[in-house]
Amino acid sequence: MSIYQYFKRDISWLSFNHRVLLEAKSERLPVYERIKFLSIYSSNLDEYYKVRVSGYHALLNKSKKNEDDDEALQRLLEINRIVSEHKREYYHIFNEMILPELERNNIVLYQSEKVEPFHKEFVENYFNEEVFPYLQPMVVQKDAIHSFILDGHIYQAISLLKKKKGKVGKKPDYTYAIMKIPQPQVPRFVELPLHEGKHYIMFIDDLIKANMKSVFPGYEVVDCYSIKISRDADFSLESEDHKDIAQKILHKVRNRKIGAVTRFQYDKNMPDYFLKYLCDSYEIEEEDLFPSGKYLNKADLMKLPNPVGDSLKQKLPTPLRIPLLEANSSILSVLRKQDILLHFPYQSFDYLLRFLMQAAFDPKVEEIKVTQYRVAENSAVINSLISAAKNGKKVTVFVELKARFDEENNYLSSELMQQAGVKIIYSLPGLKVHAKLAYVRKRSNDLAHPLKGYAYLGTGNFNEKTARIYSDKGLLTSNREFIEDIDEVFRVLEGEPHRRAFKHLLIAQFNMVPEIYSMIEQEINNVKAGKEGRIILKMNSIEDKGMIDALYRASEAGVKIDLIIRGICCLVPNQPYSQNITITRIVDAYLEHARVWYFFNNGEEKIYLTSADWMERNLHRRIEAAFPILSPVLKKEVIDILKIQLADNQSAVWVDENMNNVFKQNELPAVRAQEAGYEYLRNVEM
Repeated sequence: MSIYQYFKRDISWLSFNHRVLLEAKSERLPVYERIKFLSIYSSNLDEYYKVRVSGYHALLNKSKKNEDDDEALQRLLEINRIVSEHKREYYHIFNEMILPELERNNIVLYQSEKVEPFHKEFVENYFNEEVFPYLQPMVVQKDAIHSFILDGHIYQAISLLKKKKGKVGKKPDYTYAIMKIPQPQVPRFVELPLHEGKHYIMFIDDLIKANMKSVFPGYEVVDCYSIKISRDADFSLESEDHKDIAQKILHKVRNRKIGAVTRFQYDKNMPDYFLKYLCDSYEIEEEDLFPSGKYLNKADLMKLPNPVGDSLKQKLPTPLRIPLLEANSSILSVLRKQDILLHFPYQSFDYLLRFLMQAAFDPKVEEIKVTQYRVAENSAVINSLISAAKNGKKVTVFVELKARFDEENNYLSSELMQQAGVKIIYSLPGLKVHAKLAYVRKRSNDLAHPLKGYAYLGTGNFNEKTARIYSDKGLLTSNREFIEDIDEVFRVLEGEPHRRAFKHLLIAQFNMVPEIYSMIEQEINNVKAGKEGRIILKMNSIEDKGMIDALYRASEAGVKIDLIIRGICCLVPNQPYSQNITITRIVDAYLEHARVWYFFNNGEEKIYLTSADWMERNLHRRIEAAFPILSPVLKKEVIDILKIQLADNQSAVWVDENMNNVFKQNELPAVRAQEAGYEYLRNVEM
């Protein structure tokens, strides 16, 4: 039996989301930046219940029971307990820190349907003109046909009494109704008229409650509480054949709206009689119940109006321009001489868009191939590919339809491309294609090599919107051996047999896993030979037990290992077998998304950038790509930025053996990696 231990994956994720919540406490941030982190915390949690928690419910709801059921129930109860603790902290931050800070800036967020006299007329008129036409109250009748509660929407559950004259002492005969808050037809927050220099904002929930009597004439409104259901949004196509896979995926995506309940949130002040009636009516199980605060869907806080302006927001720096690319009109001509490493969002994403657009219009370009995992709506990347096809280029796009929550957007964008003449290849059965690759083939005047290749390899998606807030890296290159490797990847994606070994790229399903083990083993051997052993790994998540065991063995041998892991980390630090391993977690203005692998390799340092986390799914059920940085100048750039991130003592925490986020205290000088990284890149000569 192994002596090694591992954190539970889903509990580790809760530790990450708690770190997001802690950022809302930070008084060094302006108040609307702190509100943003409250919103992100809530949005993350909603997705977690739809996708991860749904698996435990599926186990509990299956017809055949086994020993896994008790474990699933215990895990579900543990998750709900931890989330409840975090929620209490959430409401403390919101009520005791955020609201007073808003008031110090003359912003008052109403916390009640009872409005000041000077706002009553406005609230009533707004309700009648802007809200009432969209309301659809529905009576709830237990043991009868009743309304369906949509996933993720806020409903108001109302108990009513018929107004009857002259009847006293009779047992109340309640009527129950639910009413969906009509978003997006109305905003979640309504700005009320300025009064004596103060800005007033009201939840639409309270504005409706303030006028509820006009919705139910002839009834007395007894109680009104907010409720919300999260439904199972996960699905698998692993056993499906490839025929009509697009239609099968779309069908399952659209069925998400009617998935099984994974969480029933309700105002904790709701009386027991009311909660029991709703649970009986909608077949809500006890383990689905999740008491919450008065206001649900706190992810909407991202939309909280800011009537004061920029002084209450964090100002992000302007993306840097790269002098070498600014001085040359053709990016392809620059790449014939050297590789270019891009750091988003610190440097402009425009350079990748220019690369694709120039390829689309260059008369010598014959072919473009791209993988698509998540793209922006109205994507400039897709527009470039459509332009290329209309200009007579052969364009092939591999579209991953199984990118969770982007399935429909990917399908619609692929339809647009097909109409323009782009060749579309859909998802592979049993695998997700997560590699971020673009490849341009161009006629050359070099008789020895009549076709010249250019490529982009990235750690993040071809998405100009997320590139403003996700920290990623990408390499533009014309390295012939890289191009040959990418060409081989696309051959495999197009259904051709794998015909030759990859020279530089590490590709999951082929050479990635054995090469990682080999590089870790080399560090172990170097230490055993009396040399230095050193590994730095920056990723979103690490969960694969084989990889964790390899790191444990390396630590036991004396290899120094620094992990920079934003999200899930199942490796347990501070154990006898992990004493040489540290875990750093950075949460700041940008989402840390780049994956970087560093191996000291006896001084001949190896650096890989990659799309792959060390999750079992990434390494064994996806097509991922890792690519080396070969240029000494670019290699130094990546290493310097890793050192800055390890030195962060403002936005970084240690993750300890109890999954606690431990802030680095009293360390000088103060280093905030995202600010320092931007300044570093601003001073890099290129």
